Amino acid sequence: MQLTTKARYAVTAMVDIAILSSQCESKSPIKLAQIAERQGIALNYLEQIFAKLKKAGLVSAIKGPGGGYQIANGANHTRILDIIEAVEESIEMTRCEPASGQGCKPDKAKCITHELWEGLTNQISEYLSALTIADVMSKKL
Repeated sequence: MQLTTKARYAVTAMVDIAILSSQCESKSPIKLAQIAERQGIALNYLEQIFAKLKKAGLVSAIKGPGGGYQIANGANHTRILDIIEAVEESIEMTRCEPASGQGCKPDKAKCITHELWEGLTNQISEYLSALTIADVMSKKL
């Protein structure tokens, strides 16, 4: 499994917003152009990512000249897994349909290594669920 740039950029941008917000005493919203420039991410790609993050309720958007984005629930309450899932990334290691109870083989049986890959998916999910943006900021990994 390899996360796409969408998931990596989403996490990077959210951490960057948290860092910029912590440095700004006025708690003003952060413009995507700032993040794009600081992180070397195309602005139009960030806009697509943030539309999904907003839809998931992870960020709030403030319109107008002083507008931008803020983390909706704060860095301490925003899990890394939630960010990845908000941009529609999957951490599934199996080829099976999640929660279908069926396997990936043509006869819908589970392959002989199904439990191995399912266990790895669970470990990754638990790890990413346990980490928040604040943990990444403080490097408490």
